[in-house]
Amino acid sequence: MASQSPVQLAALKGVSPKRAVTVILGVSAAALGMLVVVIYGHGRATQAPEWVGWLPALNALLNGTSAVFLVLALRAIRARRVAEHARRMLGALGSSALFLVSYIVYHSVHGDSKFQGQGAIRPLYFFILVSHILLSAVVLPLIFSSFFFSLSGRFPQHKKISRYTLPAWLYVSVTGVLVFAMLRAYG
Repeated sequence: MASQSPVQLAALKGVSPKRAVTVILGVSAAALGMLVVVIYGHGRATQAPEWVGWLPALNALLNGTSAVFLVLALRAIRARRVAEHARRMLGALGSSALFLVSYIVYHSVHGDSKFQGQGAIRPLYFFILVSHILLSAVVLPLIFSSFFFSLSGRFPQHKKISRYTLPAWLYVSVTGVLVFAMLRAYG
């Protein structure tokens, strides 16, 4: 069936995996470095525009959307619906990319949000937040690598790395929603 054929980019077939992984790690490190500079490299705005206040809810919605796409993509590939899996993964990638743009805008204008919860919820919140942040840095090159291997037609490597990418990406997406909910409840 033509609709079940994998999505591939011919230009990526000639790229060696070693070169691709080197580029992916370099781009990921540069992106994370730029993220830190954009978010923390300057003071926060004295008066943030009103619309900026809506961005955390949008970020949670985009994280939740990414999580839903990831689960739907997993179900599709387990049912051997490859084209549907590819569409769902592109949806997850798109919603995560939009999240990243919105996150950068929010934190570059608003700055950090302070967690006001006390007692047992405080260490739980910080465990979720720290694990979310650390894993988001790790998952970026995994996502790029998974897409590279898939789009270049290297499906055994794609399957191997995606075993780690999916749970990490799903964790980051779900904990992003949890961080938002906890900040709203205890902010």
